[in-house]
Amino acid sequence: MKAIIPAAGLGTRFLPVTKSQPKEMLPVVDKPVIQYVVEEAVAAGADDILIVTGRGKRAIEDHFDRSVELEELLERSGNTSKLREVRNISDIADVFYVRQKRPRGLGHAVACGAPFTSDNEPFFVMLGDVLVPANDCLPRLKAVQEKHGGSVIAVVPVPQEYVSRYGVISGREVEPGVWEVNDLVEKPPVNQAPSNLAIFGRYLLSPKIMDILPKIEPGRGNEIQLTDALKELLKHEEVYAVTMECTGYDTGNVLSWLEANVALTLETEEYGSALRNALEKMLTQEG
Repeated sequence: MKAIIPAAGLGTRFLPVTKSQPKEMLPVVDKPVIQYVVEEAVAAGADDILIVTGRGKRAIEDHFDRSVELEELLERSGNTSKLREVRNISDIADVFYVRQKRPRGLGHAVACGAPFTSDNEPFFVMLGDVLVPANDCLPRLKAVQEKHGGSVIAVVPVPQEYVSRYGVISGREVEPGVWEVNDLVEKPPVNQAPSNLAIFGRYLLSPKIMDILPKIEPGRGNEIQLTDALKELLKHEEVYAVTMECTGYDTGNVLSWLEANVALTLETEEYGSALRNALEKMLTQEG
């Protein structure tokens, strides 16, 4: 199984911190966002992972590479637990890289991975700034794909007033939480949205998408939209959408990144209790 992780975005919502640091390297508790995404791919059975980067993203490559000096320092100091943790990062999977030389949209970023995919095997696409900590979304996509075929995307209900921020699907529900898609619209006006089911950032796509992407004209924002390619894919095969039953965070959004840090820190044995007490104290003072 292969996974493509687009991680070439500029992260403008996090400026100025992302002026010199990729948004995918922002920490959630004690790991960068991109590490959670790679670990999720591995947990779902992906052993070959392609990260689509861009200018200024070298820190991502360095993170998954060996750091001989750091390892030697940890070994000399006897910090074996941290040494093991650091080494495991570079051994987690076979990680490859390709650069998206110009920011031409998500569809173009996925197309950059065409030589990485095969002609007869579906592959995951996972946005590099979206977290699913429980790793329970991709197995659901795989189960639906094995049952129905075609391509499968994750969707999540959003308030109607926010649909213009997302790609949105319409379709018929063929079983609880599974929709056979008949249309997709990228960031529709609120009064024109076909539903409130927004594409979340997890896809299991058939290789046919790689034949379609080079033919897609620039759409919204003058970018090659993956949503437009999926709409074209509907002419050739079925596309299904799965309503997420898991918790996810779009860490490209500042508030959602903060929520992810709080939620995941509260789950830790080391910091959870202390953070909960600190939050209760702050909220009491606010009241």
